[in-house]
Amino acid sequence: MRELQKPQEGRLLKPVGENIASVIGHLERVAADRLEIIQEYLQTVAPMVHGVERKPIGPMETLEFRQDMAGAKHPRRFPAQNMSDGTLRALGVLTALFQGNRDYASSLVGIAKPETALHPAASAALREALARASQDTQVIVTSHSPDLLDDLSLSADALLAVVSEGGETRIAPLDEAARMAMRDQLFSAGELLRLNQLAPDRAVLAAQAQEQADLFGEVEP
Repeated sequence: MRELQKPQEGRLLKPVGENIASVIGHLERVAADRLEIIQEYLQTVAPMVHGVERKPIGPMETLEFRQDMAGAKHPRRFPAQNMSDGTLRALGVLTALFQGNRDYASSLVGIAKPETALHPAASAALREALARASQDTQVIVTSHSPDLLDDLSLSADALLAVVSEGGETRIAPLDEAARMAMRDQLFSAGELLRLNQLAPDRAVLAAQAQEQADLFGEVEP
């Protein structure tokens, strides 16, 4: 995202943001309301940033940010190359979430560790953005962050727990103890994660193991 980029179609963000300048430019032209949402959340996460836009440089392009500077009357402009990792990553996550428009949108967005390089105080805004985007697009997120899950309104049905055992990674819905604690609002999912109590349902894991045994078991002649 820091590097100069070749202009591309820009309808959907590529996996590591290598076409984000084109995506922002596309939103400027056809979905200014979506770009406004991105910029509002970006300013919440990084308060000094007042906006971002596509900036052509010869045959290439980059992103240009408007940012407050001490002693300056108006926001200064900085290329992506000069921005922090946290700001760029936040923009990438927000662009992935809100990149669609009425005529063209992704049906699934997957994001690994969206909290990386962000201050924990930004977790609430990030969580709100994820929930808002999920109203229009299926969103799958992997995270190790208790701060991101620290919300009593978060439903246990929205979560899957992951455990690594015997060299295998296994995934299942939360066990009944965790579900009950969240349902009765005794603990948030984030608090349970800090206590190492956000565990997968063992009955579901056992059923999964049996299904695998049946699938890959020996075939009788």
